[in-house]
Amino acid sequence: MSQIKERPILFSAPMVRAILEGRKTVTRRPVKVQPHIDASGNFCVGNSNYGQDGYGSPVTKHFVNGCCPFGKPGDRLWVREAWQADAQVDSVAPRELSHGEPIRYPADWDFRQTGCAMMKPGKIRPSIHMPRWVSRILLEITDVRVERLQGITEEQAKAEGVRLMRDGSDTWVSREGPGNLVTPWPTAKEAFSDLWNTINGPQAWAANPWVWVVEFKRVTP
Repeated sequence: MSQIKERPILFSAPMVRAILEGRKTVTRRPVKVQPHIDASGNFCVGNSNYGQDGYGSPVTKHFVNGCCPFGKPGDRLWVREAWQADAQVDSVAPRELSHGEPIRYPADWDFRQTGCAMMKPGKIRPSIHMPRWVSRILLEITDVRVERLQGITEEQAKAEGVRLMRDGSDTWVSREGPGNLVTPWPTAKEAFSDLWNTINGPQAWAANPWVWVVEFKRVTP
């Protein structure tokens, strides 16, 4: 029986909230070394050829299972997000903190109390510095594949965590802006393209890169 592997994965505060609310069940991340299609229509990665997959076609399972940095179905991802410990330990490095420290999560201001009745939240620490024991969200991978970014469907865009406007209109929002200002979009796919550009740069959607598509479900830590 193969051992379940765990890997960290970073999410922004809006995406953490989307996971907690059950709106986000998939994430797309750019393939680090972009594949290319050669003159014969072969799907190529570096000097390797992974079969006769034409432009836009699903890539082979050999490539997906062997190269995905996030793992394969059955593996788990522990979420790294921004976090706070008590102000009195602001000068203490994350690796040196006691595992009994109370923690607050700025994404939704939830607390994890561990016997301490009072907490004065300290500095907000970046997600990249979150130790495994501080993580409160554990995800199990249910599917992994590689696609072109712009090949996302409307249903998949909804599963990426975009949401309907709260005013009841049939328009979609990618994120909250300064002062909770939002930009409405007519479709979830357009809202997701806006979210992608916000995270990856203004021309990132137009570049239409190959992306890892990692579907997941939340499990008990």
